[in-house]
Amino acid sequence: MDNSKKVFFKDEKEKDWLRHLLKDEIVTLTFTKKDGSERIMKCTLNEQHTPKIEKGIVVTSRKKSDEAQPVFDIEANGWRSFRWDSIEKIEFSLGSTWAQTSLDVDSVK
Repeated sequence: MDNSKKVFFKDEKEKDWLRHLLKDEIVTLTFTKKDGSERIMKCTLNEQHTPKIEKGIVVTSRKKSDEAQPVFDIEANGWRSFRWDSIEKIEFSLGSTWAQTSLDVDSVK
């Protein structure tokens, strides 16, 4: 696996940046799945695009992981997750401007 293309999220501040973006926007993530294949996923945490959850309903029995982030996959219409250390590219829009990054987080510190 070539780590030179990966965007690394090493601390909570960096992860929170992407979580906030996901809460506001639909984000296209390119990442490597556990089996080594590449996946491109349009995903969000924006409540306008996720299913409504009734109060008192247990959604999942899965244990929360610090290594993975659950998101709603817009195209598959279901919940999926990605591993923080597998992200290769993040694409999102800012108003009418399209932004794309594949920067290593260390290069902007």
